[in-house]
Amino acid sequence: MELLCPAGNLASLKIALNAGADAVYLGLKDDTNARSFAGLNFTPKKLQQAVEYTKRCGKKVFLTINTFPKPGEETRWYQAIDLAAATGVDALIMADISLLDYAHSRYPHLPLHLSVQASATNLGALTLYKEAFNIERAVLPRVLSMKQVRDLSKVTPVDLEVFAFGSLCIMAEGRCHLSSYVTGQSPNTGGSCSPAKHVRWQENGSDRLTWLNDVLIDKSGVDEQMGYPVVCKGRYTTDENSTASHILEAPTSLNTLSLLPELAKANVVSLKIEGRQRSPAYVEQVTRVWRAAIDSYQSAPEKYQTQQEWNAALNKVSEGQTTTLGAYERTWQ
Repeated sequence: MELLCPAGNLASLKIALNAGADAVYLGLKDDTNARSFAGLNFTPKKLQQAVEYTKRCGKKVFLTINTFPKPGEETRWYQAIDLAAATGVDALIMADISLLDYAHSRYPHLPLHLSVQASATNLGALTLYKEAFNIERAVLPRVLSMKQVRDLSKVTPVDLEVFAFGSLCIMAEGRCHLSSYVTGQSPNTGGSCSPAKHVRWQENGSDRLTWLNDVLIDKSGVDEQMGYPVVCKGRYTTDENSTASHILEAPTSLNTLSLLPELAKANVVSLKIEGRQRSPAYVEQVTRVWRAAIDSYQSAPEKYQTQQEWNAALNKVSEGQTTTLGAYERTWQ
């Protein structure tokens, strides 16, 4: 079972590999990937360095080209695929069918992984992508229950990868309509759902007001610890409730340590850690915990137990310092 960790820059990549990652995923320094933050990602030169370092470690590196090309600008996305092939990455992570077709037709030797943003959740979809583009792997969306993952694993024509830890969000194909409405910018190609230029804080007595553009999304105490502001995890009042609360989604992170045996039995080949936008310290902490957990399970599957110190360490780097099993534990289909 592969441990796949995020690399927002060369420092995080080296830390992830040294902490026990089997593979890393990263993006170019432009909007061909969905985490196009200032100060993050890789120039062509840095990408070459990343690939060479990863190969020396005997590990794998996957390039994320998971955004949807803008009309009239498709060439930039094709050039990113050309660069990936020339650089020697181990796989491409993509969602757009035109990009999958371009890569498959020109570089049939280059493994293709279907991005979570393609939202493939059933046998028919996976079969289509396999037959049309010969994808080797699909990243499952974070909307499936554990039962649905098990059922799909019995019939899938490709390897399956799931998110094991990290942020959760309300979206379709990485294009959050809430954020687009508030900021006028697509998170899919804008790098984040709350671009820094749209965020501002205002102190009002003992309160701190958090604004996204002209929308007040939260009010907290000046000394209250808060995560990065996003519209879906803001606190709002309603006609029925005058006390502001998390009516859309609470700030919490996905943590599937307790599901590790079930995911292994479902033949999931890769556990993905979310967080290319997070710090090297986050990458190191999460990678070390998951390396220990996977090693513990593989050495004695029947004796595996989630350790309290693992969860404590993950809680420290989780949104709101809390975690959830998300859709994995739901009973409705």
